[in-house]
Amino acid sequence: MPKKRTLPYIILGLLAQHQEMNGRQITLQFQNEIGEFWKAAHSQIYPELKKMTDEGLIEKFTKSDNDKEIYYTLTQSGKEALETWIREPLKELPVSQDLFSLKMFFIQDENDPELKRLVREEIQLLETQLAHLRQREQIIFGDKTAQNNAYGHYLILRRAIARLESQLTWLKSLRVAF
Repeated sequence: MPKKRTLPYIILGLLAQHQEMNGRQITLQFQNEIGEFWKAAHSQIYPELKKMTDEGLIEKFTKSDNDKEIYYTLTQSGKEALETWIREPLKELPVSQDLFSLKMFFIQDENDPELKRLVREEIQLLETQLAHLRQREQIIFGDKTAQNNAYGHYLILRRAIARLESQLTWLKSLRVAF
């Protein structure tokens, strides 16, 4: 059975939040906000926008001051598809592609020098990502009003911060960490 496409629902959600966006703005959301937990490149986004237009989920239009830049907005069908998707029950956890865990899985000896290197690298990467997320939290959600206006986004950002903090605590507890 083919895997259900998720990218269209992300794009529908972005358009529901922002009313209208062009392809570049959608791509930037994947680099800045959505990219914290879901990756998509512009080479995936633009063909998906075409499919979604053909399916009647979104409409494209240009503005009078710039007829070369294409903007997208939700159709009623797109709004309904997004609402239906959000209501669908979660059936399974997605499998992450975590190279650190995969490499660690194949280390057989606790004295393997690669173990220490991998743990140190992972700590460094996680600390960098944690600092980035904390900075995003201050920029985007510095006050309670901002949190309430995008509460789901705020919760997901807090979840990502808590997950990184937990991973760092675990890594630093390992005897090989230092």
